[in-house]
Amino acid sequence: MMQSLPRTAAAVSVYALVALIAAGAAVAGGGEHNNMLDRHPPRHRRAPPGAFVDASPALLGLEGKDREWVTVTYSNPKPSKDDWIGVFSPANFNDSICPSENQWVEAPLLCTAPIKFQFANYTSRNYEHTGKGSLRLQLINQREDFSFALFSGGLLNPKLIAHSKSVTFINPKAPVYPRLAQGNSWNEMTVTWTSGYSTNEATPFVRWGIQGQIQILSPAGTLTFSRNTMCGPPARTVCWRDPGFIHTSFLRDLWPNFMYSYQIGHQLFDGSIVWGHQYGFKAPPYPGEDSLQRVVIFGDMGKAEVDGSNEFNDFEPCSLNTTNQLIKDLKNVDMVFHFGDITYANGYLSQWDQFTAQVEPIASTVPYMVGSGNHERDWPGSGSFYGNLDSGGECGVPAQNMFYVPAENPNTELDWRPGTEQYKFIEHCLSSVDRQKQPWLIFLAHRVLGYSSATFYADEGTTEEPMGRESLQSLWQKYKVDIAMYGHVHGYERTCPVYENVCVAKGSDRYIGAFTATTHVVVGGGGASLADYTAAPARWSHARDRDFGFAKLTAFNHTTLLFEYKKSRDGSVHDRFTVSRDYRDVLACGVDNCPSATLAS
Repeated sequence: MMQSLPRTAAAVSVYALVALIAAGAAVAGGGEHNNMLDRHPPRHRRAPPGAFVDASPALLGLEGKDREWVTVTYSNPKPSKDDWIGVFSPANFNDSICPSENQWVEAPLLCTAPIKFQFANYTSRNYEHTGKGSLRLQLINQREDFSFALFSGGLLNPKLIAHSKSVTFINPKAPVYPRLAQGNSWNEMTVTWTSGYSTNEATPFVRWGIQGQIQILSPAGTLTFSRNTMCGPPARTVCWRDPGFIHTSFLRDLWPNFMYSYQIGHQLFDGSIVWGHQYGFKAPPYPGEDSLQRVVIFGDMGKAEVDGSNEFNDFEPCSLNTTNQLIKDLKNVDMVFHFGDITYANGYLSQWDQFTAQVEPIASTVPYMVGSGNHERDWPGSGSFYGNLDSGGECGVPAQNMFYVPAENPNTELDWRPGTEQYKFIEHCLSSVDRQKQPWLIFLAHRVLGYSSATFYADEGTTEEPMGRESLQSLWQKYKVDIAMYGHVHGYERTCPVYENVCVAKGSDRYIGAFTATTHVVVGGGGASLADYTAAPARWSHARDRDFGFAKLTAFNHTTLLFEYKKSRDGSVHDRFTVSRDYRDVLACGVDNCPSATLAS
């Protein structure tokens, strides 16, 4: 019988761990409270005779599942090819029209944004003639009940015809979708998850330990965020959805390379415990240990619905392909870096739940490290380096809270130029690495601070973010950064080892010996719609692929590193190279990275 948890937990001090620039920090903006939902009380019209929407089963999660399939049947006596079904959560929605407030507010322009939607004739080809149809839709447990509504008038002029009774999970508040992250030291793992339980209702904790041995209990801290912490619409208006409570526990003093099991839970104040599912992970190796390490890296993935339904800002057609390939090869992955443009929620906050559910098989098993991109962070007046509307009013708040990040450093949406806080962080990070213990130095950022042949850069008369490599290339060269990797451009490109626009060495599938220059790689084809490239490759462009894919780095030991670019469609390797380098090669002088010397020395 498990012991009871303490009623209070000691506060945990969190110290920053120097890490790559894959991390993200958010600044929550202010602004006037602008809640369109408050100005339009919920209303539903009486369904016309013969019109209905039914959904079954009405009670989900009876077998402990966090996602379930629901069959929705519907009828309309005056059907049209433009009729559609919307999924709403909470079930009591507002079908009034609220005008678009910015570029990310898309049709249907309802005052309660559906979490997803599908045309009534999607699987019922005769719907336009019979007025009868059905859909099978997948729901995830996200703390509220659901309802389904039939609309006419298409997405641009929606008119409610009928809606269903509510559908709910047996425990909507259950702890779900754990995501691991590397902690603030090499022997620490963090577990973050979401639930509907505040600390006034239950105490969150993790039961964990070496597989097959005694399990211990560790408390979790609890955070949430409110509508007013969003910087603007639609995140704080029609697309706001309560995020529930986000819990993080720190599992410390791990034994190197051991397999651990863990289970998230909440102890209610009556003494009963609500358990999540059981999971496991492998502890990291001891720093400097000659061990096999495999890291997957990509950007710009987003999420998609396995039932084929549509979401707002639905331009991530192959995110499921990338997700599924990683799941298939998970036994050969030790960590994942997703550096920016994580969900493309763009203010539609329910999609953060949808994303964490999509990556749960990965993030619950290996550390899933994230960084903020323009679609998480950017908003005018919020401190972002870019004053655009790309975050849909989120200004980094959901990203900062939904995933744990061990390093309190900025991101490419904040200023990286010399003299800034971020520049100082980057130089400190690069200069403090012990290359004898950590021989491979990889730089990660969302925006392309190096080299890219994307047409949207070419149209601006450049091949990078302005002031990107001009600000940072001296650091990459001085500290011998092996590979710099970026997202933002949706596709793949690899350069030769390049410095100041010149190939210091030819592009190759094998590099041996002393460092010459950094190889720059764009790997932003995680799932979002693809970018275009210039017709003629630049002299530094060695390989390009306008397709969806991800990178995998395999460090076999201290002297051999393998880079692979894999296709999301089938996991095949499309481009690869190896780096073979002894420690004496790391110490060797190269272009602009030799210490100053005199004749006497």
